[in-house]
This record gives sequence, C-alpha cells and structure tokens, in this order.
Amino acid sequence: MSGVLGWWDQSRTFLTQVRNELERVTWPSKKEVYATTFVVILTSIFFGIYLWGVDLLLNSLIGWVFDALGVA
Repeated sequence: MSGVLGWWDQSRTFLTQVRNELERVTWPSKKEVYATTFVVILTSIFFGIYLWGVDLLLNSLIGWVFDALGVA
C-alpha cells in the first residue's frame, strides 16, 4: 500500500514543481511570436525553393550523364 501512496506523493511533488517552474517562465510577447513565426515561414519557403532548384539541377545532370553513357 505504501508503494501506491509513495507514487501519489511523488506525482504531486512533481506537478507542484512543474507549476512553480511555469510561473518563472518568461513568455514571449505576441509581437515576438508573430516575428519569429514570420522568419520561420520565410526561411522554410527559401530553403524549399532552393532545394527544389538543386533537385532539378542534379536530376538534369544525372539524366545527361545517363544519356552520355547510353544507360536507359
């Protein structure tokens, strides 16, 4: 029976500590969240287009090599 109670006490202690830590967190402002979200979206678009271009280039290069070697 003490194992169950010990588990319950440990869980309560853990949740209390979590609540105390969350009170100390410095949350970003709405403006900061919008700004960082915008940067992440732009960076994702940039790298998506960049990698698409690299893929097209490498695909064309491999196709040219296969054509030059006569491999189908």
